[in-house]
Amino acid sequence: MADNKNILIGISGGIACYKIPFLIRLLIKKGYNVRVVATVNALEFVTPLTLRTLCGYEVYTDMFGKYNTSATEHISTAQWADCFVVAPATANIIAKMANGVADDVLSTTYLAYDKPVLICPAMNNNMYFSKSVQRNLKTLSQDGNIIIDSENGFLACGIDGKGRMAEVKEIVRKIDEIFEKDKPKTSKTQQTCINDEPLCFEGNVVTITAGPTREKIDSVRFISNNSSGKMGVALAEEFLRLGAKVNLVIGPVSIDLPKSERLNTVNVVSAEEMFNQATKYAECSDVIICAAAVADYTPEKTFVGKMKKKEDELHLNLVPTKDILKEIGKRKTDKQILVGFALETDNELENAKHKLKSKNLDFIVLNSLKDKGAGFEVDTNKITIIDRNEVVKTFPLKTKAEVSKDIIGIIKNLCEHNVSGR
Repeated sequence: MADNKNILIGISGGIACYKIPFLIRLLIKKGYNVRVVATVNALEFVTPLTLRTLCGYEVYTDMFGKYNTSATEHISTAQWADCFVVAPATANIIAKMANGVADDVLSTTYLAYDKPVLICPAMNNNMYFSKSVQRNLKTLSQDGNIIIDSENGFLACGIDGKGRMAEVKEIVRKIDEIFEKDKPKTSKTQQTCINDEPLCFEGNVVTITAGPTREKIDSVRFISNNSSGKMGVALAEEFLRLGAKVNLVIGPVSIDLPKSERLNTVNVVSAEEMFNQATKYAECSDVIICAAAVADYTPEKTFVGKMKKKEDELHLNLVPTKDILKEIGKRKTDKQILVGFALETDNELENAKHKLKSKNLDFIVLNSLKDKGAGFEVDTNKITIIDRNEVVKTFPLKTKAEVSKDIIGIIKNLCEHNVSGR
């Protein structure tokens, strides 16, 4: 589908501009035609000569530039493009696009473009999580644009956090995915079977929480746990395989995540962020699974900068975090299925049964750290499932992929018999 498709890349001024020549090269190698529109600040990071040499077209940088082929270059450029990618998208250009400001070639071309735009945010961690940037990204998404979310990693400012522009291969994969939709559709029979198994969750929305949270002590230290997110990701992969649309609300992890147009990955860091995102997406979900290892406590006060070591003891005052599972349980309707996880070391069954009732769950998945091969940072798990009637079913040690099938099998039965919320 790449042949003769025109890709317009909009570059704004961030350090991630250095990745754009690699993006252009990969797109051209796949058969796409590529042009570039760039802000003045973007050209501080990558030169017009480099961009022009790679794509074969003059770079559109000036509303009244001498190389412009039209008096309304922003209109003709927008009309030329089959796909418009803004990468990197800085906080500044995101704000302009979200609020209809047109004061440079990139923001003006965006307003002239009448199809969805792929937006690749790239900035400092604190800037990314600022209320204004998050509000603007939400607006752009609601306007029909596609946000290729930032990644976690080492940032140019010297910290490790969220804000890195998505990798070039991921951007290209998303572009390919858009044009794949133009291909002839398969028959209904082909659409509804995978390995002869019906897509039993097609049309359903599933929200899954996964991974740990990090509760900041100061600018470099935090409280967390060893959750890898593998169990939640395995559940997401199986639901995607069975046709569901999945919202994966996930804390800081270092594992590969599924790739699917039906997957909405929501990266969070703190328990507060996970609470806000999980409760939001749960409202419109058919199935909610809370598999994340959320911190029960967070420091009452976060120190600015790095605390220096002193001879005296350090005392941290910790306060409870918001109870995500309990809040979703309060809001849950009779048509929704809510599943929780319990990781226990003592009085496992009693504690799990109490959590089952107090959080208004349909069933709970119990892990015990006493079981070899279960728990954090491993590819296997040994679970016990307790339903609303306190019927207990124990499973042998399996891979987390196999465990996800056991869990989803029980959810499928609940859906079929319509017993949720009895």
